[in-house]
Amino acid sequence: MHHHTDGPAAPAASAPAAPADSTAADVAAALEAAAGAAPALADLLPRERADLLRRVADAVDADTDALVGLAAEETHLPEARLRGEVGRTTFQLRRFAAVLDEGAYLEAVVDTADPAWPVGPRPDLRRVLEPLGPVVVFGASNFPFAFSVLGGDTASALAAGCPVVVKAHPGHPRLSARTGAIADRALRAAGAPEGTFALLFGEEAGRLAVTHPAARAVGFTGSIRGGRALHDLAAARPEPIPFYGELGSVNPVFVTRAAAEARAAEILSGFAGSFTLGAGQFCTKPGLLFLPASVSLEPLVDAVRASAPAALLNERVAAGFGGGVAALTGHPATTVLVEGTVDGDGAASAGWAPTLAATTVTDLLAHADVLMEECFGPAALVVSYADESELLPVAEALPGQLTATVHAEDTPQERPFAAALTARLRDRAGRLLWNGWPTGVSVTDAMHHGGPYPASTSALHTSVGATAIRRFLRPVTYQDMPHHLLPPALRDDNPLGIPRRVDGAAEPA
Repeated sequence: MHHHTDGPAAPAASAPAAPADSTAADVAAALEAAAGAAPALADLLPRERADLLRRVADAVDADTDALVGLAAEETHLPEARLRGEVGRTTFQLRRFAAVLDEGAYLEAVVDTADPAWPVGPRPDLRRVLEPLGPVVVFGASNFPFAFSVLGGDTASALAAGCPVVVKAHPGHPRLSARTGAIADRALRAAGAPEGTFALLFGEEAGRLAVTHPAARAVGFTGSIRGGRALHDLAAARPEPIPFYGELGSVNPVFVTRAAAEARAAEILSGFAGSFTLGAGQFCTKPGLLFLPASVSLEPLVDAVRASAPAALLNERVAAGFGGGVAALTGHPATTVLVEGTVDGDGAASAGWAPTLAATTVTDLLAHADVLMEECFGPAALVVSYADESELLPVAEALPGQLTATVHAEDTPQERPFAAALTARLRDRAGRLLWNGWPTGVSVTDAMHHGGPYPASTSALHTSVGATAIRRFLRPVTYQDMPHHLLPPALRDDNPLGIPRRVDGAAEPA
């Protein structure tokens, strides 16, 4: 396949031009203003910050039509998908407002002085989580709302009490500018400290922001290559800072023999639907399907051939996908089952039909460096096995994953193998699924969206769900501190009315 990598076509005359790249002076001004805002934003009561988030959510909702129109032009995603994503974005903002109202996120602990403490007299010690300071957030291309300018990283950092400087994704610059303007207006109108939010454009501006002395943490969603380069910059600073990157995942699906015998047709059609959803441009797209060699692949081939061609997000994604598919289908260890076609000259906006290839477990392990690589877009690899025992070494050889899925029958005969497989997958993935599909990441308190490297740069943290706020907070303990110097969360009368642990017991709210 041949692809051109020219930039997108010039916008129509009525559309605003894409913003110019930010200068070094712009970056310094944004980070210095953020550093200036940090103490005042941190000092707001949780319910006051919750109000800021709700005001931003309301402003986004009020501008949905214009935002969706711009997003459709710049990302080629369908309107229904984009409207749903605006709803997810404002839900995330309001969800973090609810996290602030509830207050358990502060992890407040009070241990009062105890002269009879078994290991020697104990001073009065009180511990709470405090905001880190200015956070640099990199928007993602594949979710122009929910993982972009006002996505989960921005929402959780603002909720934590950290000013945010966003580096817009080049795939949707005009949408980013409009979203940023909405956020800025809403925050100002709500009385947020000057410098609470800023938006930057351009690759060099992103690098400068990560290395600016005022930056205290980075949130990133994107490619392994780009993320790793920024991660290394963050680590090489005179004062290294945490880099929370979600990078790459192939999200393997393992199908046991009994599951294949019971419902092969259902599993194959489910897989075809999941890996082609959104033109395969989800970080949770299942890219590897492990199946018994005895299963006929014809229904899967038919389902993939019947999938409608779809546009890709932008020229960079199209070029990357073209290269990834060529590496996959051109590899001597793979057989092409469905050769994905692309209209015309391979522009992102063309119709890209999905690609399906096949290999064996033995070949996969022998060529894991290529065959276990994420291919971002509508492509997948079916891996056949002769015996289920072959799947255990595969699970151990996998790089870190966002998700791993097991399709099995919950019978006494299957349970020992299912237990052995999930025990291994638990070490490799952040979310384990049973008889389901990984596309679709619910925004809820129990969600973990992250995993061992390269799924994310910190396996301890999630970028979706209530605990995403934990990335931008650090513990501080106050010892024998006069009451008036304690943060409200740690005062005896608990003025915030939050759940706390006091002297080892949960304090009644």
